[in-house]
Amino acid sequence: MHQFSTSYIADSVGLFGYYKKLAEGAMAQASDEEFFRALDPESNSIAIVVKHLIGNMRSRWTGFLTSDGEKPWRTRDQEFEELGDLSRTQLLEQWESAWGLVFAALEPLSDADLSHLITIRGEPHSVMQAINRQIAHYSYHVGQIVFLAKHFRSAAWKTLSVARNRSAEFNARVTRGEASQR
Repeated sequence: MHQFSTSYIADSVGLFGYYKKLAEGAMAQASDEEFFRALDPESNSIAIVVKHLIGNMRSRWTGFLTSDGEKPWRTRDQEFEELGDLSRTQLLEQWESAWGLVFAALEPLSDADLSHLITIRGEPHSVMQAINRQIAHYSYHVGQIVFLAKHFRSAAWKTLSVARNRSAEFNARVTRGEASQR
């Protein structure tokens, strides 16, 4: 259930949690073959998108307040290359670990930290701007993951949000407190 909040940090943690859960719900529906399949040579597979998100999370959230968000050890271009012998299980373990960095960086913050200055690629950002940047970035890629999983599952897809032609029913459930709007 969606919780009313006036805390930007608490709401941001909730949004990150929502997008993590959404991606995981989509990935759980994809078979191993679908998880690693790209639609065409210019597209990314679910696995490649996950690999990229892991690299981004590690870079952005390690030393969030104290070091540039683009770490010198990150090799972003390699995140879009083949996975080698990396298994789905190994990738999802890295996914979980990377999300741990996100929440470990955010949860100790308070709204008083929002104007603190940090850098990403040498450019100044307030903590709020940096968080907004990452919410937008992750939601973009989670949308790709959901799209790919839904495409591969086709008629077997189990919706992760409001089912087609069921908006009125969903709205009634929200009103009764039986469903979350997020």
